[in-house]
Amino acid sequence: MRLSSKGQIAISGMMFLAINGKGRAMTAAQIATDQDISVSYIEQLFANLRESELIEGVRGPGGGYRLALDPADISVADIVTSVDDRTYTMRETVIPHYGDNVRYLSQMMWSSLSRSIYQFLHNISLKECIERLDDGDAISDVHAGILQSAQAGSYSGLREAG
Repeated sequence: MRLSSKGQIAISGMMFLAINGKGRAMTAAQIATDQDISVSYIEQLFANLRESELIEGVRGPGGGYRLALDPADISVADIVTSVDDRTYTMRETVIPHYGDNVRYLSQMMWSSLSRSIYQFLHNISLKECIERLDDGDAISDVHAGILQSAQAGSYSGLREAG
C-alpha cells in the first residue's frame, strides 16, 4: 500500500466533510476551496469515494456530498484504497518460492511492509484522526505500536488486486 497525493487529498476532503458537514451536504466547490485544488479533481476523487459507499451525493438545492457512514466506521485505509489505482485486501495468497534469490526476498519484504502499512491505516478511523488533530497530536501517535505488533514472517495474507 502506498499513500499517494490522491489518498492524502481524499483523507483531507473526508475530514472536511466530517468536521464541517455534520450530516449536511457540502459542495465540491467548498471542499476544493478548502483543499486549494480544482473542483474537477475533487469530483473525480469523490466519485471513487461514492462508489465505495463512503460518501453519498445529495442532489438539488443544498446538495453536495456528505459522509455515508459515521466517521468512527470509516478507516483511513478505506479512504486510501477507494481513490488509489490499486485496492488491497487481506486475503490468503500463496506467493511462489523461488529459492533464496534476491527477487523473492525483496517481494517478501515489500509485501510485509505493505501489509503493515495497510493494518496501521486500517486501525485508524476518520473520527480518531479528527480527535487527535483537535488535541494537537500527530497522526502517527494515534495507534503507536501497531507496526511493532505486526507479526514478522506472516507474508501470505496480502494480495494486490488491480
